[in-house]
Amino acid sequence: MLRACGGASAAPVPALVRARLARQASSAAYAAAAGAASRSALEELAAGRKGLARVVLKKGKTQIFRDGSPMVYSGAVDRIIGRPPPKTGDVVLVADGAEKPIGWGLYNSVSMFCVRLMQLEEEATRDPTCALNMERLLEARILSAVDLRRSLGLPSVHTNAYRLINSEGDRLSGLIVDIFADVAVIASSAAWVEKYRHEIQFLVNKVSDVNHIKWRSSTDILKEEGLDVSEQKELEPSPSSHSGTVEVMENNVLYLISLEGQKTGFYADQRENRHFISTLSKGQRVLDLCCYTGGFALSAAKGGANNVIGVDSSVSALDLANKNILLNNLDTERISFVKEDATVFMKGAISRNEFWDLVILDPPKLAPRKKVLQSASGMYRSLNALAMQVVKPGGLLMTCSCSGAMTQSGLFLRTIQGAASMAGRKVTVLRQAGAACDHPIDPAYPEGQYLSNYLLRVT
Repeated sequence: MLRACGGASAAPVPALVRARLARQASSAAYAAAAGAASRSALEELAAGRKGLARVVLKKGKTQIFRDGSPMVYSGAVDRIIGRPPPKTGDVVLVADGAEKPIGWGLYNSVSMFCVRLMQLEEEATRDPTCALNMERLLEARILSAVDLRRSLGLPSVHTNAYRLINSEGDRLSGLIVDIFADVAVIASSAAWVEKYRHEIQFLVNKVSDVNHIKWRSSTDILKEEGLDVSEQKELEPSPSSHSGTVEVMENNVLYLISLEGQKTGFYADQRENRHFISTLSKGQRVLDLCCYTGGFALSAAKGGANNVIGVDSSVSALDLANKNILLNNLDTERISFVKEDATVFMKGAISRNEFWDLVILDPPKLAPRKKVLQSASGMYRSLNALAMQVVKPGGLLMTCSCSGAMTQSGLFLRTIQGAASMAGRKVTVLRQAGAACDHPIDPAYPEGQYLSNYLLRVT
């Protein structure tokens, strides 16, 4: 017999009521079980994480991130659930309008990109070992990147300069790692990368053949992320740090590169295009404009060019370029470098009616942002018009743009055509290329595509 809370005898419960109570209890248990089953893997894991904030997206803004775009911009966010609010570098859930998680990422309270998505819900469901755990995810992604490069034949006995981590392309947005012989240059352009600096260095140090690390923080970009690392770099040197120059090999061409130079010190993205130039150069007169440390010029000389001239305005770059001539035992009568502005050089060559069989034009980034695209288009057009005028009729021009804004706009080919009209020449596209295969692009983030490379026949 049931007893009431006070201990007195309770009245007997009718059979009909008992049956109804049993059905209700069964329904409640089923509903609870169904609710638990319907909870996502991330929700299950998040249940055990106290203080885990949830960034809720606006209605209609979810699909692009479900499809894999890693940069959650502040305009896509409806509200943030969590007290206290998350701090820069914190792990957060990213949820749809119904507050159901679609993934997780790293929060930034200052940047226009308030979350960098690191893993989607379906991935966490398939393999929960890395879910909400940045250290484990870093290890998995870096190991995956190493395996990918090995499948591409990198490094090899012919090439030991390559990109190991390509930011969004390797699903580590804001992190770039280039390998130069036994030196890893780590380029940081996100607050989370700085936060996990020691973990990243530890994991990269474990990569085969890496003995030294050079950490390069993108100071201006990190300021937009809310970090001032100008003093931090001095206070926290990298383990096994390396500075100065290093000798590398690319397609059997030797290069002495500066770890203090532009970007990470060497443009590994043009590796396949430089090799292609070497196959076209035998017996040719070659002009390499904006040559930096001589990448295309040296490849052309190694490919058997009769004469090669490289032009650049940087004294330090040309100092390395001249050392690279000696490093490769090349004939200084066949290859030389000139310190001069490329525009001034081309105008002088035009006035002398001087022509080359093969011209390479690879200027620095002229359109760092979309807002300067129009003015940059004019500069690209003028440079290409001059370059076309120093190509002999029927000769070849390889022209490049490393401006993401230009490449993604689709305007580069139209700009080239405009240059041809300006120069009074006719061009035909023979080959279109981009960065080398160790610079993967995530189709969910087409903004990662930045390099355009066209080979043109100029008549």
